[in-house]
Amino acid sequence: MNIHEYQAKKILGKYGVPVPYGNAAFTVNEAVEVAKELIPTWEQDENAVWVVKAQIHAGGRGKGGGVKVVKTIEDVRKEADRMLGMTLITHQTGPEGREVKKIYVERGASIVKEYYLSLVVDRGTGCVTFIASTEGGMDIEEVAHHSPEKIISIPVNPAMGLQAFHLRDMCYGMGFSGGQVKQFSLVAKALYNAFLETDASQIEINPLIETPEGIFVALDAKMNFDDNALFRHPQIAELRDEDEEDPRELQAAQHQLSYITMEGNIGCMVNGAGLAMATMDIIKLYGGEPANFLDVGGGATADRVREAFKIILSDPSVQAILINIFGGIMRCDIIAEGVITAAKQLGLKVPVIVRLEGTNAELGKQILKNSGLALIAADNLADAAEKAVKEVSKLKGK
Repeated sequence: MNIHEYQAKKILGKYGVPVPYGNAAFTVNEAVEVAKELIPTWEQDENAVWVVKAQIHAGGRGKGGGVKVVKTIEDVRKEADRMLGMTLITHQTGPEGREVKKIYVERGASIVKEYYLSLVVDRGTGCVTFIASTEGGMDIEEVAHHSPEKIISIPVNPAMGLQAFHLRDMCYGMGFSGGQVKQFSLVAKALYNAFLETDASQIEINPLIETPEGIFVALDAKMNFDDNALFRHPQIAELRDEDEEDPRELQAAQHQLSYITMEGNIGCMVNGAGLAMATMDIIKLYGGEPANFLDVGGGATADRVREAFKIILSDPSVQAILINIFGGIMRCDIIAEGVITAAKQLGLKVPVIVRLEGTNAELGKQILKNSGLALIAADNLADAAEKAVKEVSKLKGK
């Protein structure tokens, strides 16, 4: 689960991470009031500076016009009016962009240097890992691509926890000395504690700035959380913003389906995450593009299969559906019944390719054959992928 920048900063602030003063606003007038509260002497203060930030679940906001530094209340009003309701397009939103429904107004900060600091779970090493760089800011992806030697990676064994040598290694790699070491170490410790105690899956500070006073401040903050641990953190679960999530993914979650939208045109319905990944891989191997990842789970019912069909078909880019089921706990005849029910109710207008193996596979195939529906049977996974790609090619030919 993702949360907004202003929410992440409130959480990190409680753990002792220095963050700029700021607050969220949902209207232009609220933004102006927040700005006045942040700098009460704004009428006399010629050095007053605010930052107005669009709040969406995507990076690259600055390049898309979603972050503006202003020096007057009128400019706060102007930028708030411009941002609220706009469709912000960044490299992470895709061409469709995201509607801005809230903004964040904070006090401007003096910057000596920008850095990058994040915490992630490295599943390869089984460690919580710090990733740091002296090259923070909007172009960190370019740094990672062109100058990987400027990226520092420090794994922390969970059995050992964060130790002094981890901090020394990071500070040495970043070229810190004197007071910088102390201040940076305080931030790193606070981030590590926040990461563990909130069951986060990622914390990203970009940029982490150094002020003229020698303090490190999280000028931006991103936090993601492990969905499976949210039951332990109801106060964090309440921060979920469903407006920022794919409605198909939300609908899927309500029916205990694992669904992720992708950019292709072949819808996939599979039982088991590994089999789903293999299905998407083989679709690409045959020249196609999967439209989604959809795992109906090992104990799916006919009703759940029907809902899965509805979700796949709600994506207008889907031109064919590939059903790939290996019957273990799940029986293939149950899947077949769900497919037929969904096909009749929804009036399928796209080709459906079905591959069934495992428990009651032959019975499932017979049910599909006797249904009278134009379902395309496949002998194996490769055959299913090849037929799905061919059906999409036929449509393109038309």
